Amino acid sequence: MIEKLLLIPPRPGVYLLKDAKENVLYAGKAKNLRNRLRSYFRKSADLDARKSSMIRSVKNFSYIVTGNELEALVLEANMIKQYKPRFNVILRDDKNYPYLKLTVNEVWPRLEVVRRIKKDGALYFGPYVPARGMWEAVAFIRRNFPLRPCKYSLDKHIRPCIQHQMGKCPAPCDGLISKEEYMRIVEDVRLFLHGEKKELLDELEKRMERFSEELRFEDAAKIRDSINNLRHIWESQKAIAPELGDIDVIGFYGASNEAVLKIFFIRNGVMIGTKDFHLKDTARLATGELLHNFVEQFYAKEIIPPDEIVMGQRPDGMKTLTAWLRDKKGKKVAIITRPKGKKLELLKMAEENAGIIFKSREKTDIKEILKTLKERLVLKNVPRSIGGLDVSTISGSESVGAFVYWAEGGFKKDMYRHMKIRTVKGMDDYSMIEEITGRVIRNLGEKLPTLIIIDGGRGQLEAAKKAFDESGVKSAEIISIAKKPDRAFALSLDKPVDLEDNLQSSPSSLLLKKIRNEAHRFAITFHRKLRDKRLMESPLKKIQGIGEKRRLALLRHFGSIEGIRQAGIDDIAVIKGFNIKTAEKLLAELGRGQ
Repeated sequence: MIEKLLLIPPRPGVYLLKDAKENVLYAGKAKNLRNRLRSYFRKSADLDARKSSMIRSVKNFSYIVTGNELEALVLEANMIKQYKPRFNVILRDDKNYPYLKLTVNEVWPRLEVVRRIKKDGALYFGPYVPARGMWEAVAFIRRNFPLRPCKYSLDKHIRPCIQHQMGKCPAPCDGLISKEEYMRIVEDVRLFLHGEKKELLDELEKRMERFSEELRFEDAAKIRDSINNLRHIWESQKAIAPELGDIDVIGFYGASNEAVLKIFFIRNGVMIGTKDFHLKDTARLATGELLHNFVEQFYAKEIIPPDEIVMGQRPDGMKTLTAWLRDKKGKKVAIITRPKGKKLELLKMAEENAGIIFKSREKTDIKEILKTLKERLVLKNVPRSIGGLDVSTISGSESVGAFVYWAEGGFKKDMYRHMKIRTVKGMDDYSMIEEITGRVIRNLGEKLPTLIIIDGGRGQLEAAKKAFDESGVKSAEIISIAKKPDRAFALSLDKPVDLEDNLQSSPSSLLLKKIRNEAHRFAITFHRKLRDKRLMESPLKKIQGIGEKRRLALLRHFGSIEGIRQAGIDDIAVIKGFNIKTAEKLLAELGRGQ
């Protein structure tokens, strides 16, 4: 390794420190790769406990030279996301947050929910965290500003769908609204999402007066109702201060080996969401380095940075961070570490909330919860990881099994598994549990959790035990949880453990039920997906030349198989991907199936 160190160029880049099995332990960036990597391996190196522990495990390293520090930052964020190295501070939340997209780049714009940001000329509003506020906004817009909900190309006229009949779409597909009038609705939606209240109300009031003068009283009444609805929804919003514009406020609280960060998302002066992050293994990590890592990983997601990011302390490498954020947003992003006035008030509020969350986690420390589980269920060991297993079927049709994985205080979705039942026919819940348990054991091998929860009673537990006995695996223990009332069965206990007695609100009971419910949700979701797929495919799938895209287009347009049968050849031929010949063949095939 010494010879390899001598060959490192004095250039900016990213480096990966690896163990004997080539597992990545740490991903980092450096302005000068040679100096940074040599600093780790000098005998006189003054390393903190965290880095000293890391270096003892390092047996190899690799590096990538970049053109500048900014390129190194982008590459480092990708490497951390890809490898999730043990000695990096990792954000466990890898979701992309939802945005509302107004497709003003299209001839007939529409509104849709997306989790991917593209430089396509559309307008994006968000992020909405949690998503409930976004769905409320979507529902309000659908009721008051009818935009087309479909994705059809409107190059040629087609018959209006059921959305028009319900009054939720003005049917530009059939020329029932002029382009000018439709674009006024689009502008109303833009003003609403931008929070430009005065401009929107002024425009709507002018339109209402004009309709009244033209004796279009029904249209005027609709505008009046929209104005009243707008005033009501704005009154219920968490308005902060319009002059703040778009800012994210990041509150930080850390102690011992952990930290909590709380983000307030403020757009157009309105708080549209909040999110908290719990970071572990932060011992002896300087606050500036931790904040740098957090900002880098958080905004590396599919997210549009705000105009300003407010935080209480200065992150390391702020110059590079702001340059990277500017490149990502397309214009300047300021990091404010000495806020005043309203921004300072918001920062103090975010920091206070971070502290409250941190202390509440201390009170219900996960280690204590797991120790309590061991005692209540008389387990051999404290469970460090927990799996949940369930099956789902209706009359033996589309029977499936599902497995979820919990560890370190949260669900690990990369360890989830779902499977179709192979060996069991009909309604035999016990045999399904035995099959799925056996397959999970074989699939996970050494990664099997130390405790597995079966959704069911004593019978399901005995079925799972048979699978364990046949496999010879003794590294995991199993219990089952039955519903109504919630109670846990363990092989070591004669009586079930009551999860609905005076311990109902205890963290250990809640954890067991949370994992059981997640397994049930995952199984039901997979079962419904298979069932819906089967229903959608029949009988259209049997028709040669009608692929998935055409099937979806038909069902979206006509609503049902019966609706397609009742349609005329011309009605079908105008749908994108169809012509007269295809329509005739389709109706002939469906007619034979009547």
